[in-house]
Amino acid sequence: MKRIRGGAAARSRADIRLPAAADPGKPVPAGTDPGFVTGNADFYRVDTALTVPRIDPGSWELRIHGMVGDEMRLSFDDLLRRPLVERVMTLNCVSNEVGGPYIGTAKWLGVPLAPLLSEAGIRPGADQIVARSAEGMTIGTPTATALDGRDTMLVVGMNGEPLPLEHGFPVRMLTPGLYGYAGACKWLTELELTTFAKFDAYWVERGWSAEGPVKTASRIDKPKPFARPAAGPVTVAGVAWAQRRGVKAVEISVDGGDWKPAELLPVPSIDTWVQWRYSWKATSGPHSLSVRATDRTGAAQTAARATPFPNGATGLHTITVTVA
Repeated sequence: MKRIRGGAAARSRADIRLPAAADPGKPVPAGTDPGFVTGNADFYRVDTALTVPRIDPGSWELRIHGMVGDEMRLSFDDLLRRPLVERVMTLNCVSNEVGGPYIGTAKWLGVPLAPLLSEAGIRPGADQIVARSAEGMTIGTPTATALDGRDTMLVVGMNGEPLPLEHGFPVRMLTPGLYGYAGACKWLTELELTTFAKFDAYWVERGWSAEGPVKTASRIDKPKPFARPAAGPVTVAGVAWAQRRGVKAVEISVDGGDWKPAELLPVPSIDTWVQWRYSWKATSGPHSLSVRATDRTGAAQTAARATPFPNGATGLHTITVTVA
């Protein structure tokens, strides 16, 4: 695999013509607010790369090895010749604080991982996929999450264009329902089938939990903290997420009072966030607004406050506003 200079990398990316998806999936439904899909320039970036790897797609290769019957090597063109799928999915970082910004939703184009693993032939007991990146990062993903029907994929496109350099060009992995540290390796070069008992990936070595399922959470985006809205009807709005389970309900509490249901806007699948809104009859003075979500299993998000380490933050997002 050859590294190339920044300008050459940008030109190589610009020269790529991605095939149309054989399975385009469900589009973003009518009735959502602007911003349901996060633009590439606005999508959060959290990784350990001191400089963004600039990889020549013409020399890029993916190696699938380890506890498999037949080792596989695939070029970038090999991937593009396979049937591609496009899915709208939400990705979030385990380091996100309650109410934090490290979450986004995009239209991802890629190759489903399950058929590739089937071709390689997974040996019994291989419960972990270790993804390795061009700069040496290791991400450990439960093998089951590539085989249980979710849209785990090797991504080549984001929002209608090749992956941006900073988001993993030419290929990254994406596993819906897992935090990025456990299922979304950028600048992907290897997939090794192994076991959790035999290998600790980068973040697990540093004390983070091994499997990384996303927790149910919610956030208030409007009004902003410390805003000064006028008395009368005020729209309170934001997003909630519970990938692989889906969001059943979102509720708002004003000044610690009773929980009131918010309106949920439509979603394309359980693997995206849901937008919500609530009409509040605001009265003059300082007020606190809190939000909580309940997933489709009936479990409400955890109210107890916890930091992101070791498996994701919990707690209810609460803001203070002063109504004029």
